[in-house]
Amino acid sequence: MTEAPGTHDPNILPPNIPAPLDDGAAKHLAGQRMPDLALPATDGTSVNLSKLVGRTVVYIYPRTGVPGVDLPSGWNDIPGARGCTPQSCSFRDYFDELKRLGVAQLYGLSTQDTAYQQEAATRLHLPFAILSDEKLALTMALRLPTFTVVGVTLLKRMALVIDAGTITKAFYPVFPPDQSAAEVIGWLQSK
Repeated sequence: MTEAPGTHDPNILPPNIPAPLDDGAAKHLAGQRMPDLALPATDGTSVNLSKLVGRTVVYIYPRTGVPGVDLPSGWNDIPGARGCTPQSCSFRDYFDELKRLGVAQLYGLSTQDTAYQQEAATRLHLPFAILSDEKLALTMALRLPTFTVVGVTLLKRMALVIDAGTITKAFYPVFPPDQSAAEVIGWLQSK
């Protein structure tokens, strides 16, 4: 699907986007302790994932798009790149169910700066904060899988379940992105 210049709609997940393959880049995450570092959040706080009590879910995505702002060239052809807004909306729509299943905290995470993320959080009416790893501190500490587009390092899409500061489960790769929350819920229901 090619969009005419200036007509990008990040809410639409085009058909036939390429699925990412499991390249093994997240196999090391389960059982890892979260690093002791704080990340800025769209609600104005700083969040240290290693210090949170209870179960936390963090869904990770490359970058949210803005309506009417063109995507980077070739974005739809990068396996797993397209679908950040639908992934965020899936977690928004399943927020109450995740809470019912014992998720104490839910966050989104990308390498975009907080100001950019705040626009998306407001526009999408997210009932949770998005964390910024703009400086790649968490990415490097956990060796999270990344890719580079137009000179910018972006995170590959995944979701983490973190219990009292330790990663219990890493969902990777995530496809289709709009089913990410449902996949996490299915796993939580099976436990």
